[in-house]
Amino acid sequence: MTTLTPAQAAACIAVMAVMTFLTRAIPFLLFGRKGGQVPPVVLYLGRVLPPAIIMMLIIYCLRSVSFAGPSHGIPELLCVAVAAVLHWWKGNNLLSIFTATVLYMILVQAVFV
Repeated sequence: MTTLTPAQAAACIAVMAVMTFLTRAIPFLLFGRKGGQVPPVVLYLGRVLPPAIIMMLIIYCLRSVSFAGPSHGIPELLCVAVAAVLHWWKGNNLLSIFTATVLYMILVQAVFV
């Protein structure tokens, strides 16, 4: 494994900073003009992609759960249910994610040892 020189590290950081800025600025440049209309396909993607991405993340996180193992997947399923109920009840992403994560850590570290 080779390490980057300070110049290479600075160049990498600069490229990442510029690309991050561009990904944030391009929508405003394209659709921010006075009277600029957002195309229907962009509105559609903005509506359907967030739930689709969350579902893919849930599937990714639960892909290696062993229901035949000692815990039978109880901590994982319980925490998914807690996150879903909290999000439905409060509508706060951070609250539901943080609470489910803390509960999962408690369950796997102290309860299902």
